[in-house]
Amino acid sequence: PTLHQGQAGLGAEGERSLLRPIICVGIAYFLIAVLYPIGILMVTGEKGKWSLSGFYWSFVAGAMGAFGALGIALAFKYQGKPIYVMPLVFGCAPIMNTLVTMLMAKTFRQAKPLFFVGVLVVALGAAGVLIHKPAGAKPAPQNDTVESTAKDSPALTSSQLGMVVLGIAITAICWGGYGPVLHKGQAKMDGSRLRPFLCVGLAYFVIAVIVPYLLLNRFHEPGTWHTESGMPNAGVWWSLGAGVLGALGALGIIYAFNFGGKPIFVMPLVFGFAPVINTLVETTSKGLLGEIKPMFFASLGAVIVGAIMVLIFAPKSAPPAKPAAAN
Repeated sequence: PTLHQGQAGLGAEGERSLLRPIICVGIAYFLIAVLYPIGILMVTGEKGKWSLSGFYWSFVAGAMGAFGALGIALAFKYQGKPIYVMPLVFGCAPIMNTLVTMLMAKTFRQAKPLFFVGVLVVALGAAGVLIHKPAGAKPAPQNDTVESTAKDSPALTSSQLGMVVLGIAITAICWGGYGPVLHKGQAKMDGSRLRPFLCVGLAYFVIAVIVPYLLLNRFHEPGTWHTESGMPNAGVWWSLGAGVLGALGALGIIYAFNFGGKPIFVMPLVFGFAPVINTLVETTSKGLLGEIKPMFFASLGAVIVGAIMVLIFAPKSAPPAKPAAAN
C-alpha cells in the first residue's frame, strides 16, 4: 500500500510514476541495509566471515528482490489493478519458491503429496483473501489527495495488458527465488546475518537507485519530486516508507534463516501471511471491517491450514552419511 501511494504521488495527472518511487525504495535500502550493517560490523563485529561466493549469492538475491519490486511498479504503472495483480503474485511466488528450493536442495523425491497440497492451499487462500476483501464504495476523486494524481483507466489495451502480465511474471519469479538464493548466500558466509543483508542493500542501490536515476535523466517521465512550494512531494515519503518496510522484511527473513528456518517453509509462510496483513491494513485504514464477507474468512482459514501443512510435510534433507568405522 505504501508503494502504491508513493507511485501515485510522484506521478502526473492520470499516470503513475515508475522510476521515482523505485529510487526512493533503493535509497531506503541503502540507509538500512548498507550503512547500518557497516556501522555494526565496524563497531562490534559479528560471527561469520566474508566470502566471494557468499557475496555473489547474496547480491544476486538482492538483485532478484529489486527486480521484483520493479515488476510490481511496472504492473501498476500500466494500470494493473491490485485486485488481480497481487493475488497472482502471491499465488505464484510461493510455488516458484518451493520449486527453486527443492531444485537447489535436491529434495524432490522426499516431498510428500500433502506438502504440495499445503503449498497449493496457501496460494489459493492468499488469492482468496485479496479477491474477497471488502472493496467499499469508490470515493470521488479529490484534487488534494495523493490518489487523485493517478486514476485507473476503465479498460486495458493489449499493450497495457502485456506489460501488466510481464510485471506480474517478473515479480513472481524474482520473489519466488529470493529466499533460497539468500539462504545459500548466508550459508556461504557461515551464518552471518549482516553481511548478506549488506549485499542485498548494495544490489538494491545499484539496480533501484543508480540505474533508474540514469534512465530518468535520459528519458523524461511525467511527474515531479517537489511540490510548488519546493518541499518534497508526499510521494517521496510514501516511497521511502515502502523501502523501509521492504528492508526490514528482508532482515526478518535473514533472522528466520539464522535461527534454523529453511526456505522450503519460511517463504511459503511469508507469502501466505503477507497478503493477509496487507488486506487487514487496507480494510482497517478505510473503515471496511464491517463489510468483510464469509469467503474472506474462509480464505484466511485456508492460508492458516495450508501453512500448517507446509510446516508438517516439508521435505527434509537426508542426514550426511556417517563415516565407516575403521577396522
